[in-house]
Amino acid sequence: MELFLTLLIIAFFVGLVYVLYQLSKRHVKFSTRVFAGLGIGVVFGGIVQLLLGNGNESITSAMSWISIVGSGYISFLQMLVMPLVFISIVGAFVKMKASEKIGKISTTILISLLGTTAISALIGYGSTILFGLQGAKFSEGAAETARIAELATRQEAVADLSIPEQIVSFIPKNVFADFAGTRATSTIGVVIFSAFVGIAYLGIKRKAPKEAEFFANLIDSLYKLIMRIVTLVLRLTPYGILALMTNVMATSNFTAIVNLGKFVLSSYVAILVMFLVHLLILATVKVSPVTYLKKTFPVLSFAFSSRSSAGALPLNIETQHKALGVDEATSNFAGSFGLSIGQNGCAGIYPAMLATIAAPTVGINVFSLEFILMLIAVVTISSFGVAGVGGGATFASLIVLGSMNLPVAIVGLVISVEPLIDMARTALNVSDSMVAGLVTSARIKELDRDTLNDADKFVSENA
Repeated sequence: MELFLTLLIIAFFVGLVYVLYQLSKRHVKFSTRVFAGLGIGVVFGGIVQLLLGNGNESITSAMSWISIVGSGYISFLQMLVMPLVFISIVGAFVKMKASEKIGKISTTILISLLGTTAISALIGYGSTILFGLQGAKFSEGAAETARIAELATRQEAVADLSIPEQIVSFIPKNVFADFAGTRATSTIGVVIFSAFVGIAYLGIKRKAPKEAEFFANLIDSLYKLIMRIVTLVLRLTPYGILALMTNVMATSNFTAIVNLGKFVLSSYVAILVMFLVHLLILATVKVSPVTYLKKTFPVLSFAFSSRSSAGALPLNIETQHKALGVDEATSNFAGSFGLSIGQNGCAGIYPAMLATIAAPTVGINVFSLEFILMLIAVVTISSFGVAGVGGGATFASLIVLGSMNLPVAIVGLVISVEPLIDMARTALNVSDSMVAGLVTSARIKELDRDTLNDADKFVSENA
């Protein structure tokens, strides 16, 4: 019976994939197919769990096969991350007509990313206080106990590093190791190396224009090659999102979600408020919030279902440039920087909430101005180097809690609802980088508002 149910679930999933394929054959818009994959996955996964129950062996077996599509899609995207970060940043230097704009672009993006992280930390703190979670006690089961033990080991890796030492650790000692992603901060290491290559190119351009032209042509060719691969992979997006959302809905522990309902609710309230802050920021540069939400829904929905800012990078950059009208240099910088700097959800709201919950357990007054200011400062500084893949929020939380001498056990106690909250956090992270791109492009007067306001301009609409 178990085998029959497993095969039945897989058969239904294959049928749904075929439905999406037929939509593609009929040239239905890419964004429509992405929405369809998201909605169908939610409904199908929910029905499977409703009928068979959480933890059912048939669901587990079926999802292991269905994850080939979902996890495989994310792996394809992550395969492109490091090459895309390198080519995007170096290409930004090469394509920038006026080199003096590089400094203005990078500075504005960094200010936007770090400024919104500071705001998100304050919002996370406020939501925790609003729901009365400061000093809250959560139940500990077998999974939580194992997670706490694992965190203790991870904490040792960062406990001996002061914040200045953590900042120094971002500098790549072996760029080939960082290209291989061997460190939690490998992405920012590649960003730093790429920036040095770009700056070196500008120097060569002045002194040896012939060699600089050859390098520029090489980078341009590589960029077109990488983006062509991106286009091929993005064609799999509707199927990948279908598989990912099916897996999330079919395997989520809804009982645990109910038990930690107040924490989940407070997290989503904080994330929603921060999204509203993003829209307010966009309004200041005359970007319609409605237009922004419509055009970014495909990439935000992918980030939500995949829980990977790094995996969403290709969609992020394409959405900024082709749908929102952000100039190429800015979209490349904003997308790449946003992977490891100032992630509002994972490095802002989440660590701030956990620190506020844990602080009263060691006798700290969370209502004191000193605690609030220290929390915002530590969260903002620690937001450098957070990996844009699953687990980045845990890394950020360990750094913040360790820096403030707070117990790290709270991170393990909320493990059962981590996937549910992480989906919204990741979408917020991706939104933050796109907002930084829009604000920066508008500030340097390179924002193509015709593309932005064209209702038919969506990312990869011909995919």
